[in-house]
Amino acid sequence: MSSEKLNNITSPFSQDSGLAYKREAPHRVFVNRSLRLDKIKFYGFDMDYTLAVYKSPEYECLAFDQVVKRMVDIGYPEELLKFEYDPSFPVRGLWFDRTYGNLLKVDPYGNILVCVHGFHFMSAAEISELYPNKFIQPQPNDDRIYVLNTLFNLPETYLLACLIDYLTNAPGSIMEKTGVRIGDVFMSYMGIHNDVRAAVDWVHIKGSMKQETVDNMDKYVVKEPKIPMLLHRMREAGTKVFLVTNSDYWYTEKVMTYLFDFSHGPTNDAPWRPWKSYFDAIIVDARKPLFFGEGTPLRKVDCETGKLALGSYIGQMQPNTVYCGGNSELLSEIMGAKGKDVLYVGDHIFGDILKSKKSHGWRTFLVVPELAQELHVWTDKQDLFSRLQNFDKLLADVYRELDSRHKEIPDISSLQKAIKEVTHEMDMSYGMMGSLFRSGSRQTYFANQVIRFADLYATSFINLMYYPFSYFFRAPHVLMPHESTVSHNTRFEPESPMATRARSWSVEPDTPGTRGPMTRGATIACVDDMEEPTAIQSGAVLRRRTTWTDGHKIRPMLPRQITHTHDEDDDSEESLQSEEDSMPSSAVETAQMAEK
Repeated sequence: MSSEKLNNITSPFSQDSGLAYKREAPHRVFVNRSLRLDKIKFYGFDMDYTLAVYKSPEYECLAFDQVVKRMVDIGYPEELLKFEYDPSFPVRGLWFDRTYGNLLKVDPYGNILVCVHGFHFMSAAEISELYPNKFIQPQPNDDRIYVLNTLFNLPETYLLACLIDYLTNAPGSIMEKTGVRIGDVFMSYMGIHNDVRAAVDWVHIKGSMKQETVDNMDKYVVKEPKIPMLLHRMREAGTKVFLVTNSDYWYTEKVMTYLFDFSHGPTNDAPWRPWKSYFDAIIVDARKPLFFGEGTPLRKVDCETGKLALGSYIGQMQPNTVYCGGNSELLSEIMGAKGKDVLYVGDHIFGDILKSKKSHGWRTFLVVPELAQELHVWTDKQDLFSRLQNFDKLLADVYRELDSRHKEIPDISSLQKAIKEVTHEMDMSYGMMGSLFRSGSRQTYFANQVIRFADLYATSFINLMYYPFSYFFRAPHVLMPHESTVSHNTRFEPESPMATRARSWSVEPDTPGTRGPMTRGATIACVDDMEEPTAIQSGAVLRRRTTWTDGHKIRPMLPRQITHTHDEDDDSEESLQSEEDSMPSSAVETAQMAEK
């Protein structure tokens, strides 16, 4: 777009009825809250499943097999070794009910969308027996529900289903409400989950999982050649880049070395550089989400031996140096970050996104690799969505001529059945558990978490490569049903006297304590003089007095400047802060005292 066209953008004749340009879907970054990249001064990254993306299902198969072996080692039946990981079953964001042993897919309010016991998908009647109204709500300080929110949880999710299905169907087993009885042994679902959790932790911390990964990088880790180029461009744009990972130093060193192991630097004609040179700060063993709270002592790492220096480090971050622990407040202080000028990129909703936003107001970018499959189904199965829209039209036509005086009940059973069948077919296009983000028309708990805590999200942070660092990510309007289903061309006039509560109606007082004529649809104009009210008609300009003769306010004034937040990431607050930062300290103190 030309500068002349931008300058004339406010003209009523400059409106363009064409569709807005959008990048190709695989390159898109999706926006929940508006964000201007030119305001970002720091880019922070997680490593696992963000910079280092593990190949699926190879990596999940490795984790699943190792956890199963550990379960057998601690006494579970050897028959479990026959199970093989099935990537079509698990999906992120499920809840595991530790009381009844069920995997639950829920909406943001605790309504159950899918319930699976082992490999058995429960019917609505079966669900209602355990969960009245097909609803569950975790209580504070209650460990009944375990949320399987991360990509690391996928093998664990499938193993829970395998174990419970095996034990409930084993010869001689008696299924009880909260567990399984086999002979004289009772195994509660809570105990089974504790064993699985302990086995998963053992595999990742004490087992050979990491060693197996670094010994077979080509098999398990995606090597993306654009990573060095994007990080280099970020720093070229004047921003700082930092890494905060929960992985320990030796594993981080191996994985990052592999990711940056090219014959050239950030561009084909640039010399090779070590991976540490792409970051302004590197922190391992961060222990997120604790890192976003009290944290641990910040210690310097000896990159030759991997040993930690004594004492807490309090100096400036040094180039090509690795640190261990610390916390986000200390990191922000050392780097000079101020909350919203940080964009933190990670894959973990709780450990990376929620805590960084709640603790320090960092802007957040969630990596959702499953989004590629979601978009594929969304576009490839367009005919299913079109059929559902047609069913909605048919349903509307059935009731078109009916109101409260009609006694007949239309038979819509065949239409309801067709809607359910198409919705099921659509759900199964994503996998056995359906979409990560929805079940039919209802959003999942995971989808709600993404909307609430991720400012931006995409299949990969590499998608930032396709946007300039001055880009304005503007959030789309989130419409409520009364907005999305009522056309702007509709002329709305309330017919019932009960529908008269409109905030554009005003009462003009003639004198203090008296009320003048009510006016509907008037435009309010606040004035500071004592002008007498004139006759007011519908749609007229309403002259409202705001002060008495002694100068005291008698009502608030209509804002004459832009004061409301419109989610446009405007710089009014920041400009005021920058002005304050440029003032001498004495002037700042005076201004603050005056404000108080």
